[in-house]
Amino acid sequence: MHAIVIRSPGGPYVLEVSELPDPVPGPGEVLIDVAASGVNRADLLQRAGHYPPPPGAPSWPGLEVSGRIAATGSDVPGPDSGGWAVGDEVVALLDGGGYATRACVAAGQVLPAPPHTDLVDAAGLPEAVCTAWSNLVDVGGVRPGSTVLVQGGSGGVGSVAVQLAKALGARVLATAGGAQRAARCAELGADVAIDHRADDVVQTVLDATDGRGVDVVLDVLGAGALGSNLQMLATGGRLVVIGTQRGRRGELDLGLLMTRRASVAGTTLRARPAHEKAAIVAAVREHVWPMLADGRLRPVVHARLPLDEAPAAHELLDSGEVFGKVLLVSPAAPPPAPGPARG
Repeated sequence: MHAIVIRSPGGPYVLEVSELPDPVPGPGEVLIDVAASGVNRADLLQRAGHYPPPPGAPSWPGLEVSGRIAATGSDVPGPDSGGWAVGDEVVALLDGGGYATRACVAAGQVLPAPPHTDLVDAAGLPEAVCTAWSNLVDVGGVRPGSTVLVQGGSGGVGSVAVQLAKALGARVLATAGGAQRAARCAELGADVAIDHRADDVVQTVLDATDGRGVDVVLDVLGAGALGSNLQMLATGGRLVVIGTQRGRRGELDLGLLMTRRASVAGTTLRARPAHEKAAIVAAVREHVWPMLADGRLRPVVHARLPLDEAPAAHELLDSGEVFGKVLLVSPAAPPPAPGPARG
């Protein structure tokens, strides 16, 4: 198979095409002929040497793919038992190794390709949807009537989180850089779309909530937004940190945290044990996949690049101008379905 390996830690052009032995599915695993792989900021960190793969995972990047089942290992149930058969179209949440023409993954981390969604576009769903669901619902406790602020509503996770929070019955506020990008967040369902380059985010959020603040902040910014995020929390609110784009270390006003009776949680998805990932995938299949079927949620794709253009994909994602997901398309991927372009 062909894979994109990291020659040595560094910039985008340390990524190079390599020919590797085809992976063989072990017990409880399936082998996928990859149609496309999603590009995530975690991949950029791994390429730079700051986010090593977990033990046992492939050394090359890629946390989500779409494609077709090519083989199944032992102990994988068949379709009659809710499992998988060769030829099934699927998406999968990986521990690593998605930048390749073939990938192995635990069967519990596989989902059926959602209906009415192009198979290539579907590659941008597993990581984003599983991250958004687990952090909005399991950690954030979002439910109908909640008020949610999505920091970075234009990102791969953020563009899904805006749609998901809205579908869950929440009032959604979202930030993005630039008026056009903020307007696109509104098109995805944000009730209040904030241009963080031009607007006072804290004041806009407080004005939009009559001074109360929001129940949940889903944050990709990290240390640089810690103080302002806390100011925007309602009493009993929850700050859920899923990224550190503005730094890893910051000061927290514990007095304000205590006065607000608020909480701060930080999570990652990749490092979780297999049984936790399988539980998240099962919940996503039950609760979120119907939203894709009826149109309440859709993948948002900024660009599709050939697999061997992985360096350019990393440069694009790092530019800060991406809205939604960047995908790497396998040479054997099916052609796009007819119809209007997505994203």
